[in-house]
Amino acid sequence: MVVLMGLAGSGKGTQAQMLVDRDHYSLVSTGDLLRNYATDEQKARMVSGVLLKDEEIYDLINQSLSAVPDLKKCLIDGTPRSIPQAKWLLSQAKDGRFNLDAVLHLDISEQTVRERLLKRGRADDTELGISKRFEEYHRATLPIIDYLKSNNVPVYTINASQGPEVVYKDITKVLSKV
Repeated sequence: MVVLMGLAGSGKGTQAQMLVDRDHYSLVSTGDLLRNYATDEQKARMVSGVLLKDEEIYDLINQSLSAVPDLKKCLIDGTPRSIPQAKWLLSQAKDGRFNLDAVLHLDISEQTVRERLLKRGRADDTELGISKRFEEYHRATLPIIDYLKSNNVPVYTINASQGPEVVYKDITKVLSKV
């Protein structure tokens, strides 16, 4: 299993789709799950930039993982976003549900992300929502990378400021080694 991490707008969805189309990975996208299956109350929280509770995320991911035919060729986009979510993911791996082969951290400047998100135009891509996501990302998500590394999970930083094809090439180069 491969985990994609990065700010909203870093290109995780684009890269995930390229890996699905070209390399036949199965995709579990937390963002897509939330947009498609979240309640109205959950959607209201997301629009205001608030992340959902970990238990809500676990339920959605568990349902999706049970439908994946080969967890070795599975991408997770959008999780973990907190240390408890990272601990949950590691516990699933330690219990033998899957191997956590790599974490791909798509690194990009906030200015580039802001421009991308405002052009994308989703309901939760407002200035306030974007600013709250930046704060949450720095407060809760970035420490996950150190946490995962300290638990011997291979984490690879990919320069996501490049064009999609260059980023894809960098990702496939990493994945060919895991």
